[in-house]
Amino acid sequence: MKKHENISKKLMIGIGVIGLFSLLLTSCLKENKSPSSTPPTALLSFVQASPDQQPLDFYLNNNRVNAGAVYYGNNINYISAYAGTRIANFYTAGTFNNILSGTITLNPNTAYSLFLANKSTSPEIVLLTDTLNAPAAGFASVRFINLCPDAPASVSLAIQGLQTLATNVPYKGYTTFMPVNGKTSYTFQVRQGTTNTVLATLPNVTLAAGSVYTIWFGGLAASTNSTDKLSLNLINNAYF
Repeated sequence: MKKHENISKKLMIGIGVIGLFSLLLTSCLKENKSPSSTPPTALLSFVQASPDQQPLDFYLNNNRVNAGAVYYGNNINYISAYAGTRIANFYTAGTFNNILSGTITLNPNTAYSLFLANKSTSPEIVLLTDTLNAPAAGFASVRFINLCPDAPASVSLAIQGLQTLATNVPYKGYTTFMPVNGKTSYTFQVRQGTTNTVLATLPNVTLAAGSVYTIWFGGLAASTNSTDKLSLNLINNAYF
């Protein structure tokens, strides 16, 4: 089987997401039996957000997506995937020891982010639809998702010294993409509930105007291990 084509998250200006799909057919998906056919496709990215999980392999149906083992905190850029009902399979890296299998539905001409979440004893799939619209001139867009399974019941996302962007976001809760000024350096904080207790910080991040980002909160509140302690993580989904 040929290696899949790894699609950059950065969507170039002047190319709409729908127009991009005709360019993104991947060669490893065996369902495409006719070289002349162009079945409907979606875009799918993957984030390994299960903090105490072993390195893993990610498959769509029987086709491996990753080239090398995926560790906690790693993400895979958008790939093209046939639309419809697909099976997301996760295995311990280099084996067929199944960690989790789950059914996902991908609509044509739509972008998605798939997260493997929760602890290794109870892994879950979280699938978000990515609305990749160009921000207004001079602005960036930011979305927040809470993927910490043992944090307080809800958390808030704030910009230090400025405003609170989201309040009382529960585990697996998320926001829409929100406008913020571009070409500006921010320190993002996740706070416990609506208090000033800071659980994690993402310092000195400069957001590019015209870019679309996801900030995800992950890790384990009970962890004493630096690799899976509470953290904030930034992904650049697209730029225009």
